[in-house]
Amino acid sequence: MSLINGRFGASLRYLELPMELITHTVLHELASKCPNLTHILLDFSTAMQLHDFNDMQAFPTKLKNMCICLSEVIFMEGFMRKIYNFINGLEVLHLIGTYEKVEEEEEEIYEVINIHKLKAATPNLRVVNLYGINFVDDSHIEAFSSNSIQLECLAVNYCAKITGSSLPALFQRCRKLKCLLMHQTSLLSEHVMAVEWEKTQLQELDISATDLSTECLTDLLTRLTSLRWLSCGQQDGFNDSVLKTFSEQGNPRNLIALDLDSSDNLSEDALYKFICKYGAQFRGLSLSGMPHITDQLWSSVLPLLKNARILIMGTADRMSTKIHVDQLVDAIAGNCSLLERLELRWDPETLRFSDKGQKAIDTIRVRCLKLRCLGLTSVSYVLNP
Repeated sequence: MSLINGRFGASLRYLELPMELITHTVLHELASKCPNLTHILLDFSTAMQLHDFNDMQAFPTKLKNMCICLSEVIFMEGFMRKIYNFINGLEVLHLIGTYEKVEEEEEEIYEVINIHKLKAATPNLRVVNLYGINFVDDSHIEAFSSNSIQLECLAVNYCAKITGSSLPALFQRCRKLKCLLMHQTSLLSEHVMAVEWEKTQLQELDISATDLSTECLTDLLTRLTSLRWLSCGQQDGFNDSVLKTFSEQGNPRNLIALDLDSSDNLSEDALYKFICKYGAQFRGLSLSGMPHITDQLWSSVLPLLKNARILIMGTADRMSTKIHVDQLVDAIAGNCSLLERLELRWDPETLRFSDKGQKAIDTIRVRCLKLRCLGLTSVSYVLNP
């Protein structure tokens, strides 16, 4: 409390509060002493019961960004009904569920926060992120779409009850929606195909691990007109035919980032042809998780990826083919000077080293001056090449 008053005060912009500090006295102090607080995270994830909020009369009123980490068993309504009148200026809302804590055995699911009431209190939302919430379904998407006409980004990653039945209404109401992230949801092909994609402004789409049919993927990718970022990995239906049709009948000319992680039904030849045609515009490319995509393909397309900022390659699966990592790193350094992030995910047993390893690392360090992230499965490659 003394820190809020004495050290932070009007200078505080961002704050994360664990469960034990989410009390009406702390929130009252923040409301009165921190008028410029715009970002707050409230972590209820480990809570077994809430504090008493009956005496709570104030809450920060200038919040633009709020993140709430939900508990599996604690109902939030006692707290939420006290803050509804203070959060109508929110533009970004994150609700983080308990997906990672869910056990394999089916347990009773509780709707621990009333999303229908929450959406009525937050009409100015531009970004909504519902992550790993086991009770969220299409009715909750419809609720936000009915009251958030300014919505630009919706993320429902790992919300297993989402089938896509709400998508037509979502795009009809939220004309400004540019980003839709639906990783590992239960999308049904017929619901996805019912959307008038050609009339949307969608630029960023994640449908990884959603088990859509080949027909649906083809229909979707040929009707999107402004796509810039596509994550479509772990899709058995994504094959050479889909990629070829997307290239010839779709509109990949604006595509700058592509993630095809674990797309085992894509051939090396189809990927090569697609990258040859559009690789020069890519800023990010991920072809990880595919044992048949080796350093041979990467070495052949690297001269086309001169604008790449992010490259992700390799698989943790054991491979019979060895990867000549020194030559690959040297080729990356020679062609991708703008690179900021590089991940080599091959198993250490798959990588073949030489006495030129240190030289390759030094080359990428000197030539890729913007490189901020280097991910290697084998630390010994850097320490003892």
